[in-house]
Amino acid sequence: IQLGRRPTSPVVPAIFGLAIVFVVSGLAAPQIAFSAAAAALVVLRQIHPRELYDAIEWPVIVLLGALIPVGAALEATGATAVLTYPILMLEGQVPIWAMMAMLMIVTMLLSDIMNNAATAIIMAPIAIGIATGLGVSVDPFLMAVAVAASSSYLTPIGHQSNLLVMGPGGYRFADYWRMGLPLDILIVIVAVPLILWVWPL
Repeated sequence: IQLGRRPTSPVVPAIFGLAIVFVVSGLAAPQIAFSAAAAALVVLRQIHPRELYDAIEWPVIVLLGALIPVGAALEATGATAVLTYPILMLEGQVPIWAMMAMLMIVTMLLSDIMNNAATAIIMAPIAIGIATGLGVSVDPFLMAVAVAASSSYLTPIGHQSNLLVMGPGGYRFADYWRMGLPLDILIVIVAVPLILWVWPL
């Protein structure tokens, strides 16, 4: 949800501050706490219900809702095994960290053309399939997907922030490659060893 109007009373920051406390303390899940906070703002007449409705990114919600069954279907139909087979064929020929780097690169490329959350939903079952096939922990591979899915720097359509600065900055499509490619490479170089250190195989 994106609300563009600045709060006019201390009620708004107080309610969202309380929601953050509930999330940090583990008393409520983020989606419950912040949904309740938004509902409270409507009840207290801090925002109009129509304003709240218009601020919700419905296309993103529909996209995620549609792709969750796709992710489940990848596992249920065995498509995950087919997609992970080329990488698993490299077992014994390349180290596991290199396979993780390959997974990150594929995820980054996919995230540059579609929503990052949707990318994570699609790539998570593939990451689990690779880890299971290698007989290692799934945690580092899932974290690699999480990091890579949030690294959408190569195109203006990879993230709404990229698109928002394109016009005011006078950027062209190629400008994102010039800055984004070195940044993606740096992320892979730093993230792979760091992930394997924090979440061992």
